[in-house]
Amino acid sequence: MSLQVLGQVIVVLSSPSAIKDLLERRGESYSDRPLFPLHEVLGLDWLLPALRKGEVWSEGRKVLDRSLRPAAPISYRRMMEEKTRSFLGQLFVTPTDFRDHVELLQGKLIMALTYGYDLKAYDDELIVAPVELNKVLAQSVLPGAVLMNHIPFIKHIHSWIPFLSQEAVARRCRELGDRMRNGPIDFVWKSMREGTAAQSLASEHLQDVEHLSGPERQRQEKVVKEALGSLFNAGSDTSVSTMVSLFRALSQYPSVQRRAQKELDSVIGRDRLPTFDDRPRLPYIDAICKELLRWHPAVPLGFPHASTQDGIFNGHFIPKGATILANAWAVLHDPELYPDPETFNPERFLDAATTPTPTPTNRGGGGPGASAQPPRFFRTNDPSLISLAFGAGKRICPGRHFVDATLFILAASVMAVFDLEADAGRGDGDGSGAMESGLLLSPGRFGCIITARDALAKELIAAYATID
Repeated sequence: MSLQVLGQVIVVLSSPSAIKDLLERRGESYSDRPLFPLHEVLGLDWLLPALRKGEVWSEGRKVLDRSLRPAAPISYRRMMEEKTRSFLGQLFVTPTDFRDHVELLQGKLIMALTYGYDLKAYDDELIVAPVELNKVLAQSVLPGAVLMNHIPFIKHIHSWIPFLSQEAVARRCRELGDRMRNGPIDFVWKSMREGTAAQSLASEHLQDVEHLSGPERQRQEKVVKEALGSLFNAGSDTSVSTMVSLFRALSQYPSVQRRAQKELDSVIGRDRLPTFDDRPRLPYIDAICKELLRWHPAVPLGFPHASTQDGIFNGHFIPKGATILANAWAVLHDPELYPDPETFNPERFLDAATTPTPTPTNRGGGGPGASAQPPRFFRTNDPSLISLAFGAGKRICPGRHFVDATLFILAASVMAVFDLEADAGRGDGDGSGAMESGLLLSPGRFGCIITARDALAKELIAAYATID
């Protein structure tokens, strides 16, 4: 469908064929971003996800594609396992704070991956800046969210119109942006000089920059620091939302949890925690990760694209500059592709589905979203559609392979040692944790009782997990 907001044409694509045709086959014409004048005013026009198509974006994207290629997570598996095991220890001590622990875990993973930095707390000076900036950006990219994005000339007069004044906010954002780009890179340079730098994406790229000199060195370092500085912005809130949704799904669908634990126990046993080497023998855990991305796409409408030239699609005219939204939610919740789409059912992604659709359960019985239909047996029409959870075309999330790896090790580790149970008394209303939507789809407040499975699980947590 299409609509207009203050004269801006917005096209919403809600079918796999439309998304594939426009954003993939004709990607050269539909891989731009809309103009965000507010970002210029706030000094955020260097952030890679929102950059307009051009040489600066192309160079930054090459940095991330090289860093985050499919094989890259293999080099960081040990780090990811260690950070996840530390998370298990924190979860055991204060299980009701699971959201806070998830946020800290994601921060640790991104900072270790990107800069080799050992983050200890969420108020660390190197992470304060990106956290604050994310709050601004989440409110500034959806069509119609900010008037300045649709009436650009406002940016020239906003400073003397009281209710449009952004001067204080702009100064703060520019300060945060400088800290976000320069602070972590300065840390890596210092560590490299001292010979203490841990393996990281930054150290890999700065080694290439080190031999350069003059303007070319400054230019290349700028590309690296802005591309890597964008990683936290692009991946923190979305990944946290998906990871928290894992807790929501497992607590509401105990049959899924039981089957996963049975698989873990039979393949791994009870004397150690899962590792990435176990993944090929854990198809049900893998299916849970895929179903989580389908059931809860963190950015349901995707990040807005823009057309760079006039075009025709199915007889409809799409003007140059139109905003294009890939409606991942519509595709991934299409009942023709995914029967009973609101039900969390990992069996969709097994080679052969021989298990009836699980019934969601809160503490007292049938929970929200419970299906009134009889159990179904089916196979997924097209598992590749799950990639829509990460966007489409040339703008697809470059960090999707790390997200996939993070979800696997988190899901496998948590279910190996913990039981999760829905707690209707601690959530929104009936405890369902209704989603809070905007650009980002986040789980609402929901109750989740988390306990160690048994004495063996407690021994594993004590043996493997450390608490910072």
